[in-house]
Amino acid sequence: MSTTHTEPEGEKEVAWERWTKKRTFVRALEGTYGELVKELFTQPRIYPTQDLKWKGGPQNYGKKVINPQSAKIAQSIETHIDVYAPGGHGQRHGHMNSAVFFVLKGKGHDVHDGQRIDWETGDAMIVENGCVHQHFSDDKDGECIVLIMKAKPLFLFMHLIFQQVVEYPPKVPVPGQEHYTPPASL
Repeated sequence: MSTTHTEPEGEKEVAWERWTKKRTFVRALEGTYGELVKELFTQPRIYPTQDLKWKGGPQNYGKKVINPQSAKIAQSIETHIDVYAPGGHGQRHGHMNSAVFFVLKGKGHDVHDGQRIDWETGDAMIVENGCVHQHFSDDKDGECIVLIMKAKPLFLFMHLIFQQVVEYPPKVPVPGQEHYTPPASL
């Protein structure tokens, strides 16, 4: 087991920007109650995902949609979209917070604490607290798109901060998918 909470044993290279940049997980609530309520009612309720940039690659890409850093209305939830290239997969990792994955497109499987779980378009899947897991696309011809929703900011606020990357995402494309890019319309 690694001596840090973010790097696998023996690995020092970080693949995604979000693992190295300073982020806001919980914002301070400052001001009077009236000011806070007024500000809350002025916040947008729609966040177009096509305005956001994809990060990551070449097999797994992500977009942070709603979190305390990007939306003042969200203090306790985080939502992001992940896309897996045909036949691709992401990092093996674990975190204290549970997560709900809603499969928007494709078919694939997860491995949760060594157990395989198959999923397809329309499925909702739970990743339970503290589970070491990894997501895989089983569709060799089409991408997989999942919407992830979790109470990560609330867990971090309660000092349930342990997270562990066990295996980084691949640095090479899936053979035959060297030119894959995630959908611009999403």
